[in-house]
Amino acid sequence: MAFEGLSDRLEAAFKRLRSKGSLNEKDVRDAMREVRMALLEADVNFKVARDFTAQVTERAIGAQVMESLTPAQMVIKIVNEELITLMGGTRTRLTQSSRPPTVVMMCGLQGSGKTTHSAKIALYLKNQGHRPLLAACDIYRPAAIQQLQVVGGKIGVPVFEMGQTDPVTIAKEALKFAHDNGHDYLFLDTAGRLHIDETLMQELKNIKSAVRPHEILLVVDAMTGQDAVNVAGTFDEALGIDGLVLTKLDSDTRGGAALSARAVTGKPIKFVGTGEKLGDLDVFHPERMASRILGMGDMLSLIEKAESVLDEKKAAEMEERMLKNKFDFNDLLEQFKQIRKLGGMKDILGMIPGVGKQIKDTDIDERQFDKVQAIILSMTPQERAKPDVINPSRKRRIAAGSGMQVEDVNRLLAQLKNMQKMMKQMNGNKRGMRDMMQQFR
Repeated sequence: MAFEGLSDRLEAAFKRLRSKGSLNEKDVRDAMREVRMALLEADVNFKVARDFTAQVTERAIGAQVMESLTPAQMVIKIVNEELITLMGGTRTRLTQSSRPPTVVMMCGLQGSGKTTHSAKIALYLKNQGHRPLLAACDIYRPAAIQQLQVVGGKIGVPVFEMGQTDPVTIAKEALKFAHDNGHDYLFLDTAGRLHIDETLMQELKNIKSAVRPHEILLVVDAMTGQDAVNVAGTFDEALGIDGLVLTKLDSDTRGGAALSARAVTGKPIKFVGTGEKLGDLDVFHPERMASRILGMGDMLSLIEKAESVLDEKKAAEMEERMLKNKFDFNDLLEQFKQIRKLGGMKDILGMIPGVGKQIKDTDIDERQFDKVQAIILSMTPQERAKPDVINPSRKRRIAAGSGMQVEDVNRLLAQLKNMQKMMKQMNGNKRGMRDMMQQFR
């Protein structure tokens, strides 16, 4: 996960500060030296790392310790505030034109994830009630048009294409099509290169001149570290970009691009790709990212993600069944499906304040979900709805069908009974249970 190494190094530096009852200037400077080394190892730009730690040091040495905080907590608070400032301060929203369609020009080097993230952002907007259109303006890369059509089909967003026609013509015709058919966002998936060259830049300039996009987003691979920031600077100088989309922020990248990009280019990060699925996209919030870097969790992002992927109707039905104490294996199976939409369990728990640090070195076996699911799927519809009918011979059949042991089946049956028992106890206060469940909606 991005920033994991940086988070560990920062935590070690802060731990030494917490062990001291009071801090002097040398303590602060020693800690900031470690912070600077941690930032450099995370591939943060040298000048950015130097200026950041200098600013924190100046504030920490000159700050009056708040009565409710220990000196170490005060330093951590200052680091958190400066990290937020470093990454842009507040969220920068995607432009929306008062006269649709809003034209968004997607650009970047080949292999950065431009086509996929065009679809990801389109899906994000579609889920908010917009009517986006994707336009295939990359006529050079083999199967680029087909790739856009595939991802467009998966998310239910139409794709405008004219084959190997001039990209400028495609962009102009796509704009006309979007206007005539009521699309309020148009994403131009432009061509990339393995490196920056004059031919690429001239084509992008021609498209920009022809359709005058409201937003130019540069897609950069976070794994390339400082190279990503350098690419952003070059594109901005030649084209004038409005924002960045960082991809592969879920990978084992050091994350320096996310910390350096705003300071070096002056351009905000608007979205970050957090996985391979088309729904794995987050709006970039500097304050939330700072919180995650410092191991404080990110409940707001987790809640927003849950609201976007979980089925509200099914949640309401599940709530009603729980209130009536009718929870069975069909419901448990549905719960698993809903939870897995949110991503890996370790990533989910890591976003909960106070939990991330505790589970950091814990090996969470995601296969347990698969094992439980296999047992449930080996049951008949009657057995799932009425587990009490499962006798010893049925247990043996279910175990054999799922590749598990009878003991595994017994354990799952016992767990369901415990859940039903807890729900029965809570059912004594329906209003209290309903209020509690509403808090998790």
